[in-house]
Amino acid sequence: MSVTVEETSTRLTIRDRVAEMGQRVLEGGQISRDEALELVNIESNADIMDLLAWANRIREHYKGNKIHLCSIVNAKAGACSENCSFCSQSAAFQTGSPRYGFVDPEPVKEAMSEAKDNSVTAVGLVAAWRGLKEGPMLDEVCDRIREMKENGKSRPDASLGLIESQEVADRLKEAGLSCYGHNLESSRRFFPEHCTTHTFEDRLKTIRFLKNAGISICSGGIIGMGEEREDRVDLAMEIREIDANVVPVNILNPIPGTPLENQEPLPPMEILKTIAVFRFILPQKEIMIAGGRTVNLRDMQSMVFTAGASALMVGNYLTTLNQPVEKDLQMLRDLGLDPDWDNDFADQLGGGSCGSKCGSEEKPVEAAVTA
Repeated sequence: MSVTVEETSTRLTIRDRVAEMGQRVLEGGQISRDEALELVNIESNADIMDLLAWANRIREHYKGNKIHLCSIVNAKAGACSENCSFCSQSAAFQTGSPRYGFVDPEPVKEAMSEAKDNSVTAVGLVAAWRGLKEGPMLDEVCDRIREMKENGKSRPDASLGLIESQEVADRLKEAGLSCYGHNLESSRRFFPEHCTTHTFEDRLKTIRFLKNAGISICSGGIIGMGEEREDRVDLAMEIREIDANVVPVNILNPIPGTPLENQEPLPPMEILKTIAVFRFILPQKEIMIAGGRTVNLRDMQSMVFTAGASALMVGNYLTTLNQPVEKDLQMLRDLGLDPDWDNDFADQLGGGSCGSKCGSEEKPVEAAVTA
């Protein structure tokens, strides 16, 4: 097939536009929403590969070769009152998902020890319920967080749903919580399509309480739920606005019994392109690939780092399996990437530096953290 001059010119224009935006981000600038839409609507595989190359360059500039590893402990499973359509743990759906109450200290200690043995920086305590209020359960949660902190092996994180008062957020901080996972899940426009038992604003309010308490924020979303590309861009722009520290990108893994069980999966190149656009919008953040990566990306999993990812959820997800941690660690070694992450988000407080161990170059669904 012949290629016209006009087609060649168009490809060069896309390549030049990607390069112009990429260079601006490298120099500390930002891209606009309209520019992000340009990027996410790129169709040619060759142009997408240019986009990934620039996202990789941005990641290396701000993050060096460091990769932030996280894992989770499903501290309370099933029978959740919320109707999030991607989640097998909702009481509204018949999925056969396990159900049990809040865990005892011993499983949490075991998870912390295993995490440290596998170079995992943080362990998140995750619970399937609406959220936390003052009372005996908050006391028990704070006890678990203190135990995790005293264990001293990995950073204690948590994802415990909605928080409806500043006092609760302050209690979590006093107990030693460093980072709280609370995904926005999707754009403000698309949110009512997958959840009606609470609102997008409820999630923003929770994040405001946590930030006021001095707790770092882990907030991202799920792609592949039937949203438009524009919704993915708007999610990333909202995350830029709330200034989250860690940004989980989950890819829908349709669970039988949920309303999204028959949702068509996203093509791997669409997933990688989305990750790259997130890196352009959020150049200094820890973009973490979480739930759904094994089933959706298969043999292309290692390309998430080329697409700009700088963090990885390892170990099993809330109710679905991941590949063995040892395989993930070998993948990182093969790519020349280092899971010995020690900066505690310091590089996001003014840019440029990526911690004392970075190189000289600047550095579940079933989502991992969807409560």
